[in-house]
Amino acid sequence: MHTGAKKPLLLKTTFKKKKKKKKRKPGAVGSAGPPKEIQQQKLCQMCGRSSGPAKNEKMMKEIDARGVSALNVMFTSLNSPSQLSGWKSSGGDPCGDSWEGITCSGSAVTEIRLSDLELTGSLGYLLSNLKSVTYFDMSKNNLNNDIPYQLPPNLAYLDLSNNGFSGTVPYSISQMTDLKYLNLGHNQIKGQLTDMFQKLPKLKTLDLSHNSLSGSLPNSLAKLSGLNTLYLQNNRFTSSINVLAGLPLNKLNVENNKFTGWVPAELEDIDSIETGGNSWSSGPAPPPPPGAKPLSAKHKDHGKDGNGKNESESFDSINIKTLQKSPSIGYKPPPSDFTQSLNDNEFASRLNSKRSTSIHAVPYSLADLQTATSNFATGRLIGEGSIGRVYKAKYPDGKVLAVKKIDSSLFQEGQPEFSEIISRISKVHHPNIAELVGYCSEQGHNMLVYEYLRNGSLHEFLHMSDDFSKPLTWNTRVRIALGTARAVEYLHEICSPSFIHKNIKSPNILLDLELNPRLSDYGLANFHHRTSQNLGAGYNAPECTKPSAYTMKSDIYSFGVVMLELLTGRMPFDLTKPTSEQCLVRWATPQLHDIDALERMVDPALRGLYPPKSLSRFADIIALCVQTEAEFRPPMSEVVEALVRLVQRSSMNVRDDLAESRRTEDSEY
Repeated sequence: MHTGAKKPLLLKTTFKKKKKKKKRKPGAVGSAGPPKEIQQQKLCQMCGRSSGPAKNEKMMKEIDARGVSALNVMFTSLNSPSQLSGWKSSGGDPCGDSWEGITCSGSAVTEIRLSDLELTGSLGYLLSNLKSVTYFDMSKNNLNNDIPYQLPPNLAYLDLSNNGFSGTVPYSISQMTDLKYLNLGHNQIKGQLTDMFQKLPKLKTLDLSHNSLSGSLPNSLAKLSGLNTLYLQNNRFTSSINVLAGLPLNKLNVENNKFTGWVPAELEDIDSIETGGNSWSSGPAPPPPPGAKPLSAKHKDHGKDGNGKNESESFDSINIKTLQKSPSIGYKPPPSDFTQSLNDNEFASRLNSKRSTSIHAVPYSLADLQTATSNFATGRLIGEGSIGRVYKAKYPDGKVLAVKKIDSSLFQEGQPEFSEIISRISKVHHPNIAELVGYCSEQGHNMLVYEYLRNGSLHEFLHMSDDFSKPLTWNTRVRIALGTARAVEYLHEICSPSFIHKNIKSPNILLDLELNPRLSDYGLANFHHRTSQNLGAGYNAPECTKPSAYTMKSDIYSFGVVMLELLTGRMPFDLTKPTSEQCLVRWATPQLHDIDALERMVDPALRGLYPPKSLSRFADIIALCVQTEAEFRPPMSEVVEALVRLVQRSSMNVRDDLAESRRTEDSEY
């Protein structure tokens, strides 16, 4: 999570005002400048070299101002309930005026306890400003929508149970290193759990029960060395629960899921265990892999093996070796061929020696991928970029994958080894990022394997749809922009070390069956130093005269171009247009604050079906992102906040979007 000081010029008035036929009032962000509390923050940071009591007092007032602003927004998002006595939608003193449910230490808000008050609405978008809050309880209310992506960052206690929250588990929870209690049970949360538990050593209670979570349990659960209570019942989890074998659990409930395999012997003697309603295997469990050491959840030096090594690390090592000796997913070549291919290739062993944590990506043999892609036939080609081609891989069991075959000429002296690239990419887990599921490195071929997304890319939806396809609705376009922004924010500000994407464009934004965006092609930035073309005409920021000049702010510019595509339906560079309109940014930017011109710019496929205020706020965000001066472009976290505000004010309905936006059926799928 980004917590460092930002340059003071990031949110100053950022583009020169031009004569407009008709001025409009800017929306959430734009030429009117930042909110007052952000301006105060910038001023405080500009004085960051001063010292003494005056500085400390000023900083404390700034922190309080941001916290109060967060509570104001929260109050409004909760529909300004009368139950919250003392609360205000603007200003106020939550500590001095004894706001309902607020506990303070001095002038800092430290606890928010609002359980069982029949509250409705959502929690707002500024909770990350509440940096002093360690206890946050909103359980047993009627709250809905997604759990906010950014929560109070220093929580020890978080309880959002017994509400109507939907969406996924926010990845920002993974950064709460002091978290001891987490309860998200009895909601409508769905999707898969990402590998988000590596940095939560203090977590003792985890309750995700009574949701719609699916997929296998992430391997990082094995890192929860202090966990003693785990409730996962009444979800849709699959695969085994072996990852839990080394945890010091006293209470475990995994009832009514779709788990398979065997209950590990290490779990059978814990104080309270419930495992019914699953598809466990019958008969004795198979022996552990060769060389595996037995795990004991009741070892007197729990968490350590005889050599003082963490048992969870031993477990992760076993997982990697097991994956590397297992057949590829979906297609099983002859065992002898598969074993031989691994023996001939030292890549897997190099990767294993460089990582102690488990990975989701598994090795595929070259023979496997050749069969699945019909020997990389032209008919299976689904995309081609500056660093390689992408093929559709189809398996007898119906599984479909996307295989990116990287140009072998890019692996030259001074470039990172393919094993290093895999090691880094495989750690990336976010609901709006296309996750790596496999890899192949044999006989000079280096390939990345991803889930195949039937709806294709945003580029195809916007620029290649036929007459039988329904266009993307306005609400869907906004959600695609928000999801992509969150993906870039994750790469820039949450990953450590951070990623510069260097290739943000509509062909690299894939869409799942519910039209949620999945950003692809991340982690490959080094290859763009070796290519004659980087992003292509229309996406490159002005400062990027060569690939090495690319920065995070260049990513922001490219994202702004994608937003322009969503707004106008036009391509970033189009030679079929008149000369003055060929470059989308150059043509559109002067018109973003002219309400009449803006309405003429909108994609005709929308047929005028969009809220004018939402449109103008969307344009304001674009204007910030595509500024010529890189230093004036905001960080992606601020872009996300602006888009969240836009979504909340528009009261968007996801189901209606899905009914109105679709592609034609893919008979080949």
